[in-house]
Amino acid sequence: MSASERPPTGSRLVGVLGGMGPRATVDFYDKLVAHTPADTDQEHLRVVIWADPSVPSRQAAILADGTDPSPWLQEGIDRLVTAGAELIVMPCNTAHAFVEGLVPEGVQFLSIVQVTVNAVAARPAGPVGLLATDAALAADLFQSSLHALGRQVLIPPPAAQARLTSLITQVKAGTADRSTEEQLREIIAELDARGATVTIAGCTEISVLLGNTPHDLPHDLVDPARELALATVAHALRPAPISGAVTP
Repeated sequence: MSASERPPTGSRLVGVLGGMGPRATVDFYDKLVAHTPADTDQEHLRVVIWADPSVPSRQAAILADGTDPSPWLQEGIDRLVTAGAELIVMPCNTAHAFVEGLVPEGVQFLSIVQVTVNAVAARPAGPVGLLATDAALAADLFQSSLHALGRQVLIPPPAAQARLTSLITQVKAGTADRSTEEQLREIIAELDARGATVTIAGCTEISVLLGNTPHDLPHDLVDPARELALATVAHALRPAPISGAVTP
């Protein structure tokens, strides 16, 4: 039986633009599976993953005039579209600074930034802690949208931000251990002490470090990878939008 002769399946084909970094892609797919309401293999989403760790550093591109990663992202999107992806997601926060205009009309794109801001909007009012890479902060991926909600944004002071960068690097290098997670929790606790009522884990390496179900945190934590997984499930099981690349 050819692909064209197969009966229709229950979900639109999801394309995951990954590899930034590899562990974050694995973590996202694990969360996608975990949050899909399925009792059998056949009830899970159809997914194609393009994982390209050769994408140039998003940090260097934003902060140090490094190589623009857009051509690599465009190649990944094109490959996903060629594979039949109808809905594309990218489990890397910082790379969202480069994705505008790359997704073709007729293919839906779910922004990890937008679904995260939506999740914060559903929380009670109060200051928002923001854990993100230096580049994501410089690109203002989250701050303006959070301010538009009337939320004060709290970021770690320089020394803690430098420590956070080191922790993210450890996850990418595969050297993170229990002490890495403990240091992350200390940074979150510092934001809590400053009045944060919710904190965004705005880097998917942080999502990897905290795992599927972070426990013993001093306050509410929004995990963008989890929020993107939930939104992906919801949108993949809906009829396709009439036209255009859209975010939720």
